[in-house]
Amino acid sequence: MTDLCIVKQNDIKQLTFTFLLIVAATAAFSQSKFSNNELSVNGFRNPSIGIEYRIGQSSAHAGYYTTAFKKSEYTNFVKVGYTFWFFPSGKGELPSAFYSGASYMRGLNRDYQGKDAMGVELGYRWMVWKGLNLRIGAIGVTAKDLSFKISPTPGISYSFKL
Repeated sequence: MTDLCIVKQNDIKQLTFTFLLIVAATAAFSQSKFSNNELSVNGFRNPSIGIEYRIGQSSAHAGYYTTAFKKSEYTNFVKVGYTFWFFPSGKGELPSAFYSGASYMRGLNRDYQGKDAMGVELGYRWMVWKGLNLRIGAIGVTAKDLSFKISPTPGISYSFKL
């Protein structure tokens, strides 16, 4: 049992280190095409079904998150986190961009019910039309006494420049 806890602590340390490394590496190469303030209403999965507020290249989000680690078996969480945006592209007020994020997740059902978890994400947000955007990425989730899992993270949002 002790070995399992050490592995989980190492997973969390590795996820945190990877996230910070991505943020540090991309900060040096990012451009300043981002608007100062943006509010997003997230309607499907990524980063959560809820809201997100971005200032420059950083955003915070909160909401309900659902994913299927196994086919047709949905695991649900309350999720809050931080996202770092980099490599903006496009000519609109709200650019498409890559993102990397870290989140605290509280399990609501299945193996994660009542458990604290950590998620690390990497992906791309494509601005389709005006504020409508689609996201595609992946999340790695770890929690004490559970195996590390990776899941795709599609999303649909609408963003408003403030």
